[in-house]
Amino acid sequence: MPTDGPPDAESARRAVEALWRIESARIVGALARYTGDFALAEDVAQEAVAQALVGWARDGVPANPVGWLLTTARRRAVDAFRRRAALDDRYAVLAGRLAEPASGDGDLPWDPDRVDDDVLALMFVACHPVLAPPARLALTLRVVGGLSSEEIARALLVPVPTVQARITRAKRTIAAARVPFALPEPPQRRERLGAVLGVLYVIFTEGSTATAGVDLLRPDLAYEAIRLARTLAALLPGEPEVHGLLALCELTAARFPARVDADGEAVLLADQDRRRWDRSAIRRGMAALRRAVASGRGLGPYGLQASIAACHAGAPSVAQTDWARVVLLYEALGRVAPSPVVELNRAVAVAMADGPQSALAVVDEVAATGRLAGSHLLPGVRGELLARLGRTAEARAELEFAARLCRNVRERAVLLRRAADLDG
Repeated sequence: MPTDGPPDAESARRAVEALWRIESARIVGALARYTGDFALAEDVAQEAVAQALVGWARDGVPANPVGWLLTTARRRAVDAFRRRAALDDRYAVLAGRLAEPASGDGDLPWDPDRVDDDVLALMFVACHPVLAPPARLALTLRVVGGLSSEEIARALLVPVPTVQARITRAKRTIAAARVPFALPEPPQRRERLGAVLGVLYVIFTEGSTATAGVDLLRPDLAYEAIRLARTLAALLPGEPEVHGLLALCELTAARFPARVDADGEAVLLADQDRRRWDRSAIRRGMAALRRAVASGRGLGPYGLQASIAACHAGAPSVAQTDWARVVLLYEALGRVAPSPVVELNRAVAVAMADGPQSALAVVDEVAATGRLAGSHLLPGVRGELLARLGRTAEARAELEFAARLCRNVRERAVLLRRAADLDG
């Protein structure tokens, strides 16, 4: 990535951003392995990036930018250990490694076609169960996704200082708990895999339907989750739920091109031009789902959701979708991972397979639990079912109530438009 023309701040910034987004996980992972200190590795990597922004603008991008960042970060780590204490064993080891010759010009210090264990270890550390879920999200996006605090704040809809505080506390917690930078043993790996998958699922879900704001989709966030899921699938090819999550993400993202119109307004499933669906993503999703099924261990929550997405992906229209199979899959999902949202989605499928009256009974059961109080999802679904039953006044009230609860501008517009259509 060396520059041919005179260096400048803008070209240096672009070079650093591109390199960091692609290689940040490997850089931090390699530094964590060298230092044995996860928090220090992330800190010195950030310091090296800051130094690159200045140095590369002055001198141009080096022939081996990854090697430059690693060498600079290692020097920072040596300085940090020197400040902490006298020359202990760790400092001696680090100094010896720093004296080793850097890789040749243009060569990466790792095989770019191989996903090494440093990245996997980084994922498991960032998603360690000692951390609270919000901290896992922020830390994963920072150290594995390579996102800045500003980008994470936009993604999670929280202030930048909140993100920075979460990341700082997370690193301190990991240090206090003496979490080693290493792959957990296989039994522990399976126990902790759920936390890793859960973080990726939350990231993708927010990207596929933003909780709030003016955009329906956050494709940058969704595609980052897909990239991380692909990495995890390459590292753990024998885990069916990893492939299930990847399949779910690919099949859901395949609809992105048809989910919004030219003005960014939401397009409902029944109105989408399926010719605009990404067929390459559908093929990748189907392949990942086949790998999940081929394990012979049965499908978990992500695999079941991917199977539902596959029903939609393979149907030529809403009317020709195999709704009976979708209902069965939601029933299985409700047994494996029960939640009121799953029940709401099952109600939508029941309405398509058996009619709105049966579905309304399911929705009313969910409402009776009070578990979705304050969410726009329940009155939104209930309003649609009441409209299909001809109970127009009740339907309009539910849809308007859902619009008041909804924090996403595009989703709110759909609800208000539907309520207005009932008036017509």
